[in-house]
Amino acid sequence: MKGIILAGGAGTRLYPLTKAISKQMLPIYDKPMIYYPLATLMQSGIRDILVISTPRDIGSYKKLLGNGNRLGISISYEVQNEPKGIADAFIVGRDFIGSSSVALILGDNVFYGEKMDNVLQRSVKTEDGATVFGYYVEEPSSYGVVEFDEEHRVVSIEEKPSYPKSNYAVPGLYFYDNEVVDIALNIKPSHRNELEITDVNKVYMEKEKLKVEILNEGISWFDTGTYHGLLDAANFVETIQKQQRIYIACIEEIAYKKRYIDKEQLLELANSMIKTEYGQYLRYIIER
Repeated sequence: MKGIILAGGAGTRLYPLTKAISKQMLPIYDKPMIYYPLATLMQSGIRDILVISTPRDIGSYKKLLGNGNRLGISISYEVQNEPKGIADAFIVGRDFIGSSSVALILGDNVFYGEKMDNVLQRSVKTEDGATVFGYYVEEPSSYGVVEFDEEHRVVSIEEKPSYPKSNYAVPGLYFYDNEVVDIALNIKPSHRNELEITDVNKVYMEKEKLKVEILNEGISWFDTGTYHGLLDAANFVETIQKQQRIYIACIEEIAYKKRYIDKEQLLELANSMIKTEYGQYLRYIIER
């Protein structure tokens, strides 16, 4: 399976912060926001990753992440010239996807929890159909909402409904078989003139090939595309890291534990940031 991080858009909900910089380059405590979705894909075991961003911002991501070699993965890049909706990622990235299945994660979504690895390992095996996630929220009308039966088969999925049929929001992480490319090419733009990911999911639902994984207690999700979401995520990361000495979305640590890189490579990465707590944490991983 391959992975796509969609880090485009204008980030208007975060103006004026994002008038001159990509939203996904903003810090969430001690890391750029894009580290968090990248970490999620890496935790899934996905090593071939495409970053999609705007013409203005794509160079910043190339400078930050490079080709992924230092992490033992491959990172490539494509430009989305204008925001045409989440599902447009499959059209922009269709050559990258090729004949593979694909995971798509939005660049402003943060996931954390001990059980998250198990959820990801199940989802990455998606070869026929699609898997989305359900996260319980108090005010679901602000999100895409999924309704499902006892066997976790999706009954309905709606985008920001006035009268939600459940309290389960759909976070920005999706796993699809290769058919998603053709589906994205054939759906029609919405009234916003965008290719909606909900419309893609509805096609899978109508074919009875859409499953939902519930993110239960112990798993946290943050949509960091708002001021409050950005601050809440930063405070959460700071608390976990200081109290538990566990770094969230430490992509170098994930690469080391996945054996994408060895101890010498991790030490080199640590030494390049040794004046920071982040670099010192990498040394701690080696020495503990």
